[in-house]
Amino acid sequence: MPNNMRKFLTVTAVALALGTIFPQASVLPAAHAQAAAPSMVSPNRFGLPDFGDLVEQVGPAVVNIRVVQRAAQGTAGENPLANDPFYDFLRRFGVPMPGFPGQPGMGPRARQGIGSGFIVSQDGYVLTNAHVVAGEDGDAELSEVTVTLIDKREFKAKVVGIDRRTDVALLKLDATGLPAVKIGNPDRARVGEWVVAMGSPFGFDNTVTAGIISAKARRLPDETYVPFIQTDVAINPGNSGGPLFNLAGEVVGINSQIYSRSGGFMGISFAIPIDVAMNIKDQLVSHGRVQRGRLGIAIQNVDKDLAQSFGLTDPRGALVASVEPGSAADKAGLQAGDVVLAVDGRRIDDSAELPRVIGEKRPGTRVKLELWRDGRSREVAATLDELKAETVAGNAPAPSQVERLGEQFGLSARALSAEETARLQLRGGVMVEGADGAAARAGLQRGDVILAINNQPVLSVAELRAQLERAGKRFALLIQRGEARIFVPVRLE
Repeated sequence: MPNNMRKFLTVTAVALALGTIFPQASVLPAAHAQAAAPSMVSPNRFGLPDFGDLVEQVGPAVVNIRVVQRAAQGTAGENPLANDPFYDFLRRFGVPMPGFPGQPGMGPRARQGIGSGFIVSQDGYVLTNAHVVAGEDGDAELSEVTVTLIDKREFKAKVVGIDRRTDVALLKLDATGLPAVKIGNPDRARVGEWVVAMGSPFGFDNTVTAGIISAKARRLPDETYVPFIQTDVAINPGNSGGPLFNLAGEVVGINSQIYSRSGGFMGISFAIPIDVAMNIKDQLVSHGRVQRGRLGIAIQNVDKDLAQSFGLTDPRGALVASVEPGSAADKAGLQAGDVVLAVDGRRIDDSAELPRVIGEKRPGTRVKLELWRDGRSREVAATLDELKAETVAGNAPAPSQVERLGEQFGLSARALSAEETARLQLRGGVMVEGADGAAARAGLQRGDVILAINNQPVLSVAELRAQLERAGKRFALLIQRGEARIFVPVRLE
């Protein structure tokens, strides 16, 4: 076949394969606009999207971030990989890392990292990820942050504040008249529409990748406050903190996480919706810290069977599993077995929505809760407490304290320390240190605390082992994960 005919067929095949996702004008307006902003993208001569105009318009507001984090005193014997620019990124996303023994006498060392960000105001405020400027366990106050613009100007940035719960950080540059992004409305984003990411993967500045929104409001393990936007945009180490644009050139998200078994891109990326990040930014500017409301309840999801048992017509809302004594919920009269259906008229379809809705409100705010109790709806008012700052776990136990509980069950666990029982306000329990086999299939995670098996309290590893021997092939574990208590069904078949 002649070469020119091969080229024609190849181009035609590509055009046909992508023809069903021909770009349309974006439906994502700025937050204050009523009509959709015009698209900056037009098709090229092959009918495929051309992002060139969009990149020229938004590129100047995207920045490269370099971080040198001075190690705190007393870090002798640290993992030598901690000095690698991508170590924190890979560790954050669960990528297996080879074990390297500590090197006594190393003394304090500096961690170097790279990431991306974008300017949100002309007076120099920059948004990025918290893990970019502070690492997984580091202190942002020890970070020296350098921000480089596309025109090669460099600025030493001040870390205004970070919020680890949402993985958002705010930086400030000492400059004015800077190029700034336009803020979009992620609520109007549609699954299947085109989006573009810009950043510095592996340190390659001003790299552009494109894809589509794969899903919205994704919940990730241990992530309660962020309804992630899932995309298939290529995101790699160094892209963290960079913007996700719609076709109108508006930021709809911050590229934050990837699903990967190799440390590189595998087709699934997650972005923090920009409205979540802007709320964090406004609080850090106004108050210097992030404040969140708190009810003081443990909740779980309402499935079809639970809905029928409570007399609900459809499975929605958040089922109250327990109420903390003296909390805002306790003072408002909430009870175990209540189902929270709405907050200030905002419908709660899934239990994961409730912590986010409550967390968005300031402590001291009075909210109206629509509850389902005794087969009918009722309304109560509650004045929110403040969610406490995250506590840092103490030193890990010695390996000899961790016990293996059956190859078929696949659980590695240990008894709680006195410090942990006091902090968690428990009489006892068993801390999960690792899970595989049936335990992993059931969803058990490191850090879960097993409180009971088949409603029988578990105060020690020995008790758990004995009860497992009597439990048979199917049983239910009551666990505490963070502030929530949930039942986890386990099958050993």
